[in-house]
Amino acid sequence: MAELTQTSPSLCCCRKALPVSGGRCSGEPKPPSAGPRSGAARCPMVDVASASNFRSFRLRHFHLDLRLNFAAKEMSGWLVLDLVPVQPGVSALVLDSHPSLLIHSIDCKVPGDGKEEPASLTYRVDPFTDYGSSLVISLPAGALRPEQLIQVTVRYTTTDGPAIWWLDSELTCSQSRPLVFTQGHSVCNRSFFPCFDTPAVKSTYSASVRVPDGVTVLMSASRSSYSKLDRIFQFSMEFPVPSYLVALVAGELQHVDIGPRSRVWAEPCLLSCAVKKLGGSVERWLGVAEDLFGPYLWGRCDIVFLPPSFPIVAMENPCLTFIIASILESSEFLLIDVIHEIAHGWFGNAVTNATWEEMWLSEGLATYAQRRITTEAYGEAFTCLETVVRLDALHRQLRLLGDNNPVSKLQVKFEPGVNPSTLMNLFTYEKGFCFVSYLSELSGDVRRFDSFLKDYISEFKFQSVVAQDLIAYFLRCFPELQDAAVSQREGLEFERWLSGCGPPPFEPDLSAGGALIGPVQELCDLWRGGDPPDLQALATFDLSAWSTFQVVLFLDRMLDHSPLPHDVMASLSACYSALFDGLNAEVQIRWMQMVVRNTFYPDLPRVRAFLHKHTSRMYTVPLYEDLVAGVMKCVAVEIFYQTQRRLHPNLRRTLQLILFPNSSAPANQSGPVPPILTGSASSGSPLQSPAATVPASAAGTTAAMALRDVNVSA
Repeated sequence: MAELTQTSPSLCCCRKALPVSGGRCSGEPKPPSAGPRSGAARCPMVDVASASNFRSFRLRHFHLDLRLNFAAKEMSGWLVLDLVPVQPGVSALVLDSHPSLLIHSIDCKVPGDGKEEPASLTYRVDPFTDYGSSLVISLPAGALRPEQLIQVTVRYTTTDGPAIWWLDSELTCSQSRPLVFTQGHSVCNRSFFPCFDTPAVKSTYSASVRVPDGVTVLMSASRSSYSKLDRIFQFSMEFPVPSYLVALVAGELQHVDIGPRSRVWAEPCLLSCAVKKLGGSVERWLGVAEDLFGPYLWGRCDIVFLPPSFPIVAMENPCLTFIIASILESSEFLLIDVIHEIAHGWFGNAVTNATWEEMWLSEGLATYAQRRITTEAYGEAFTCLETVVRLDALHRQLRLLGDNNPVSKLQVKFEPGVNPSTLMNLFTYEKGFCFVSYLSELSGDVRRFDSFLKDYISEFKFQSVVAQDLIAYFLRCFPELQDAAVSQREGLEFERWLSGCGPPPFEPDLSAGGALIGPVQELCDLWRGGDPPDLQALATFDLSAWSTFQVVLFLDRMLDHSPLPHDVMASLSACYSALFDGLNAEVQIRWMQMVVRNTFYPDLPRVRAFLHKHTSRMYTVPLYEDLVAGVMKCVAVEIFYQTQRRLHPNLRRTLQLILFPNSSAPANQSGPVPPILTGSASSGSPLQSPAATVPASAAGTTAAMALRDVNVSA
């Protein structure tokens, strides 16, 4: 890729000291309430990602009764919605649905109306977007009154929808039994069950799930039980959650308790490794988080490790975090990902963004909370190092997209039909983190800001909020800041933060990480001189003693300056490739990208070995994109033919689109399962000559796009 300007290692763009606020400390009187509590009309009037008429009803509770059929890859059963109309004259109930849901029948019962049998309802399914449809249900004429409870039952069967991932046994870690899991973020659960699929609506739920012998079912629920006689698992979530946080996994799963309120679930072949990696850390991290942000509200904090087909790194499902098993290789990345999901217990799950246009209210606050936890548990230097790695990635993405790209806004306005999941990016996390860090700086003391966040959770728990709720509450808690009009400070206006494109107007001072970050930058400078560095100069840098984040930062910054002269790349390989072979996949994926972007053929066998071993999206997609962008596309095709049977159909579809962009492969996940391709790469023809390269700018664009997606967890 083309050479890019490197930012300062500290990544601090604070131009001047901020005034110290006299904000309230913990234990001082609580500020005035920001507004009415439960039921307040705080949510935006329109959620363009939902076809439902959720503003016409209050959802008290829903119940799922499902039977899992692994052979047919179907879930069948019914959904019961306890609804209260809040407007007069409501004649229809509109739910978010999906073409993959087969609706069998719908009926309605009004408790206390004296009728024993429910009334059968008519319905129709209308198109909405490529990620869903609308289920329009006609309600009994004249039978409904505002604030009167009604129960609507929908009988249905799931097929091949984007929320439900069926894994054949060969795609599981043990390769002995099939497994199924759901992934609802952001708008996928409308293919799991008809619902108000918007984060603005929260409710409690319960579920009954029937399964074959030998299958264990887990759900994101606060209580569970199992009837061995009937093979039925019962679940209850007693705290209100939005639809996207309802999750299920079923397969050959076992558990070990690792704390008084946490256990690890995994396939038997993974369990001991997962327990060893986590040990008693989860309870320690929960304790630190509770000291900072108040009581953990969800009771259980269990973790289930899923096979490499899990499409993201981790998902903060309440009471049951889903994490990809591939991350077990890297203790430091595992630590960060688990702590991030724990932080969501407060920010995202307890207090939720009311619209996907403000995802930063979940991810930005959770990222800030994650770093407060790691600072308390592991020190400021470690947190600054991890933050520099992520902010480097943010600036890398900005260089790719340009400062005026609208996706760099915190408040992204969706056009109707745009899938919110496609706009989840590093700005959501890191620009959001920087804004929260700026609010902390304004408060004058990090402990005062901890107290503010604790009160924010207490004020808005189990509600959905918009940015103005957070900002208004912040200014009420710190009235002297409101009097000083900090929201209008030139260059740092709150409106610019929310609606402006480009980099964060403020980034926190990360100089406390200098002892860890400085040596990384010094080594990068040695290798960027144009010639291989002197071996004596290199001897002072022992990468075997570095942390994973230090090695990752080194490789990320060397990737920014690729392609390198061939003799420099050869020297890099001679010095470090054997060491990297023994390190984790987070290091290896970056070294493989170095090999590909520099067209370094001597290490090509390492690329082949890596892609034969790793079948998760977060490692395969970036590397395939790099191979296709350069002169090694035929290598990518050959490896794909050799490994495709071990790839989940959704990943296989993605890679087919990367390798064969002009083919007729379906672009969305809910399309038909792509076939196993026959034939092979043209083994009789040599690899393309290194001289036949694409322009560096074109290769760099694709390469940077690939790297930005590595290890972004939900």
